[in-house]
Amino acid sequence: MDEIVGSISSTAINLSAGFGGGLVFAFVLYVIYKNRIKVQCLSQVTEARSQALSIISNAELDAKNSSSEILDEARKKAREIEMNSLEYEKKLSRESAILEAHQLSHQKELKTFEDKKESVSELENYLTSLVEKNSEIQSQLRKELEHISGLSFEEARSKLLKEAEESAEVESQQLSKRLVENAKQNAELESKKIIASAIYRYAGEFTFDSTTSTVSLPNGDIKGRIIGREGRNIRAFEMATGVTVLIDDTPNAVVISGFDPVRREIAKNAMERLIGDGRIHPTRIEEVVEKSREDIEQVITSAGYEAQQKIQIPILNQEVTHMLGKLKFRMSYSQNILDHSIEVAQICGLLASELGCDEKVAKQCGLLHDIGKAINHENEGGHAIVGADFLRKNGLPENVVNGVASHHLEVESEGPFGILVGAADAISAARPGARSESLSTYLNRIEELEKLADSFAGIKKSFAVHAGREVRVLVNADEIDDVNAQKLARSLARSIEDKLQYPGQIRVTVIRETRCVEIAK
Repeated sequence: MDEIVGSISSTAINLSAGFGGGLVFAFVLYVIYKNRIKVQCLSQVTEARSQALSIISNAELDAKNSSSEILDEARKKAREIEMNSLEYEKKLSRESAILEAHQLSHQKELKTFEDKKESVSELENYLTSLVEKNSEIQSQLRKELEHISGLSFEEARSKLLKEAEESAEVESQQLSKRLVENAKQNAELESKKIIASAIYRYAGEFTFDSTTSTVSLPNGDIKGRIIGREGRNIRAFEMATGVTVLIDDTPNAVVISGFDPVRREIAKNAMERLIGDGRIHPTRIEEVVEKSREDIEQVITSAGYEAQQKIQIPILNQEVTHMLGKLKFRMSYSQNILDHSIEVAQICGLLASELGCDEKVAKQCGLLHDIGKAINHENEGGHAIVGADFLRKNGLPENVVNGVASHHLEVESEGPFGILVGAADAISAARPGARSESLSTYLNRIEELEKLADSFAGIKKSFAVHAGREVRVLVNADEIDDVNAQKLARSLARSIEDKLQYPGQIRVTVIRETRCVEIAK
């Protein structure tokens, strides 16, 4: 037991001695490390102080350099300002000298003006005195003349003016008569020359198209298929095309009747396709009619373009071209209106070239002059006015619009083109072979027109002129005054619309005149 205690005690002593030695060693290490750290800190402080001194020295040097540059720049700007100030002072001095010179000149001119003003004032006073003296002399002369002639001044002046007026009126009437006679002779010769030249240079072929649309049938049995069970096929066809189909009037043929020539052409084309195909029923009819409508629309547009290319004018917009092409299916007295329009355009161009007018504008007016006939069944009014309104809406020049509107004298012509179109229209319509209306039919229509006009009270005589396009009525001036003449024209126009059948339009002109006749013995 004592050995164990002794062993433990020696172990404890050894541990205590070892621990104490460790502490001493650690303390020594601490002191050494502390001194090393202290030396390092002193070294860093010394180095930092050295760097700070270097930075301060560099900063002071940079500041000195910058301040020197700024000072030099400021001195340079000061010198520039001083130079500019001297230049401005010199300029101001020169302008002041110029201003003083202007002031001196103005003062001299003002003085001259004052002198002239005084001279003018003296001259005015002198003229006033002369006027007063002249008035006194005129008054004295007037009194002497009145005493010698036995007439007052007003009476003498009236007599003199009356004699001068009568003399001038006689001379003016003689001169006017002479000028009118010369103008008529020259105008007649020139117009004949121009028209003859135009007709000689252009002779167009004309083909006559029938206004009746007839479709031939291969046999009579096909009529039953066209009619269909209980008439359903023919009803579907008429509803799709807007025309009337006449089956029983002509053997081995179907007659298509319709007011619109384009619809009639579509119906004819569709009927020929249905007969050739053999399949005729409502659904097939609608398909064929729609296909025919598309084909005819293409034909119309192509016809409009070809007409413009034929007379060599700039191509118009699509709407006008399409409406122009519709004239291919319009007829007037068996005369195809599109062919007639092309001929009128050519004649207009020839007339314009003879007169020195714009040939292209004249051709354009001639080609479009009857375009209203393609749309006048849709609008009220004459074809010239309707066509002019259509062209104006589509942006054509006003000289072309007026040329179309005035070619039948419904409006006043504002230039030469309306007159040229009217003359060319008459030439094309009146030349032999242009229209196929029989002589008896033409004479009957003229007689009916004149007879209807003569039936109104107060009418002295009536004349149908311009191939029945105008009726001129002479009335008794004692029975009908100017107001009733206007009413008579309106009533006669309404009566013609109600009682007569005629193509196009008829112009009614009522003439009321008073003739005074005296005989010199």
